[in-house]
Amino acid sequence: MVFSILITSIIPSNGAPLGFDKKSYTWTDKIFITIVAPDYNFDKYLIDEIGSDSFNPIKISTRGHTLDHYKLVETGPSTGIFTGEVILTGFCHDVDGNSETGVKSNSKCNHGDDTNPKTEPFNNGGPTDGFIETDNDDGITISFEYAENYTVLGSAPIRWNIGEVQWLESNYPTRGVGVVRVIDPDMNLNPEAIDHFGVDVWSASDSGGIDLTVTETGEMTGIFEGTIFFTDTNESSGSRLRAVNGDLVTAKYGDNTLPSPYTIADDLGILGTTKIGTLTSEMVLIENTRITDTSEIILDKIFKNQSIQIVSDLQNNQSQNQIFSYIVQIKDSNGIIQHLAWISGSLTPAQRFSSGLSWIPQDSGNYEVTSFVWESMDNPISLSSPTSLLVNVN
Repeated sequence: MVFSILITSIIPSNGAPLGFDKKSYTWTDKIFITIVAPDYNFDKYLIDEIGSDSFNPIKISTRGHTLDHYKLVETGPSTGIFTGEVILTGFCHDVDGNSETGVKSNSKCNHGDDTNPKTEPFNNGGPTDGFIETDNDDGITISFEYAENYTVLGSAPIRWNIGEVQWLESNYPTRGVGVVRVIDPDMNLNPEAIDHFGVDVWSASDSGGIDLTVTETGEMTGIFEGTIFFTDTNESSGSRLRAVNGDLVTAKYGDNTLPSPYTIADDLGILGTTKIGTLTSEMVLIENTRITDTSEIILDKIFKNQSIQIVSDLQNNQSQNQIFSYIVQIKDSNGIIQHLAWISGSLTPAQRFSSGLSWIPQDSGNYEVTSFVWESMDNPISLSSPTSLLVNVN
């Protein structure tokens, strides 16, 4: 496809640059069109029009639908710049996977579909009343017959996007207020209204969770937000979610509008997580990482083929039990991992514990030893900032 760029500096006497406001669109976008045609500034005192007559028509097309003789109007007397807009209306599709929601009347779609595809007016519309249907992986093409045997074309792709789920903060206090954000332009189903839909939110303390409504932050933003009130004393209800100190809270958005190579029938669960209570990096304190022999005597020198221990002191900073995995990673001077080991266990409230893992270096040289504390190897949530030290093996 040809992408046209609006030129605003030097306007040629025989040419009509055609521009879109975006390089690509989603299936229910509003498209703003600009054509620079100074030769059609017929009256410098009036606002002129182009596109609606039979001699110099403007045609707007998607793969299977067309608006003919679409009118654009001059932005002001004697500017020679003509603008208009058209709304893409998509095709019949259930975007939220819920057959109980969707357009209820004046639609050719099935019950549960969330779009209202239409193409109108077929002729002599514009500059702002045009609607045109799209197909999956479609494109928009605009042609302006500028002069005899000279037609200006502009095209842009129409495609779906993969959504994104975010929490405005990576950590919220117990009994705090959280905000979850979903970014997906495909859910801007009506570019002239505020859209909304539901996402699932749950915590480690309430796996059933709640259905939270996220609302668009403005017309055409494609950004949706919802507010959650956390509680550690009450049950979940409405926008209130039960979550205690240390809980991982997850928001899930079911994306039913996925780009190629996905098909229309595909869906994808998009997740975003946050933590409740004490900051993750403070849940378990890791300190005093050291190199010892098998008798836990600190070593000043290390030799290859010597059996040594990498020992760290761990302390649970919480008032509840905490499972953990203590992990040691060793890289050589080239940044290549030479050794990786871990041990798992559980810490009682405020417990202090020394954990060690063995290593027998095979070669002399400089090594970087990094110690981590995760919740588990299956759930790699960091409970503490990693610590590192450099060691020399003789």
